[in-house]
Amino acid sequence: MTCKDCARSIGHEQYRESFDSLGVELCERHTKLIKRVILNNDTPLEAIQLFYALKEAGANPMLEWWDGKRSVDIAISRVKLNIEIDKDYNMITHEQAINDLEDAMHSFKNGFTTVRIPHLAVKYYLTDTVDNILGIISGLKANIKAI
Repeated sequence: MTCKDCARSIGHEQYRESFDSLGVELCERHTKLIKRVILNNDTPLEAIQLFYALKEAGANPMLEWWDGKRSVDIAISRVKLNIEIDKDYNMITHEQAINDLEDAMHSFKNGFTTVRIPHLAVKYYLTDTVDNILGIISGLKANIKAI
C-alpha cells in the first residue's frame, strides 16, 4: 500500500486510519495536511476523494485553489476549470442560489468555467464522475486550441 500523494509505502494501520477518515490511502504526513485543509476550508470529503482520483487520472488538479475572490474546492488551471462539490444542494436557499450564480459569473469573466457536482455523484459514481470531468477537460482544451 502506498500514499496517493507521495507514493511512500504505508502500513496497514496507517492505511486504515486514512481510508476510514478520508476515503483515500495517505501517509501520516499527508493525512494530517489534508485534515488541516478540511478544517481550515470546510472542504467536503468528496472533494478530497475526487482530487486524488483526478490526480491519479493525470488531470493535475489543485485542491482549495484561491481564485482571487474565494477558495475553489478543485481547480484544473491549465484549462481554467473550477470544480465545486455541493454538499447541501437539496437544501439550497434562493440567496445561496443567486450567490452561486454570481460566483460563477465572476469566474466566467476571468475566463474560468465552474462546474458544481453533487457530493452523491462523487460518493457513489467516482469513476463516472472522473470520466465526465476528463471529458470536460478535453473539450476545454479543444476550445483553447481553437481560439
